[in-house]
Amino acid sequence: MQQIDNLISKIGVNILTPLVWVFFGLATIYFLWGVFEFIRDYDNPEARGKGAQHMLWGVIGMFIMFSAFGIMNLIAATIKSI
Repeated sequence: MQQIDNLISKIGVNILTPLVWVFFGLATIYFLWGVFEFIRDYDNPEARGKGAQHMLWGVIGMFIMFSAFGIMNLIAATIKSI
């Protein structure tokens, strides 16, 4: 059982955690790009709407990555307690 715990811990630390951080970073960049578009095109309502959509999807992506990190920790803690 200890070997399984070690394997799951190594997979989480070496593979899943970096992936979650990379996707979180991409979502943040997407959000910031939406902010940039929103500010840059303040006089064009259509372009501002596009920027607002990018900001919305960036926030949703960050929320999903934050939730994935929490779920990974919950699963790891559950498996370790078995």
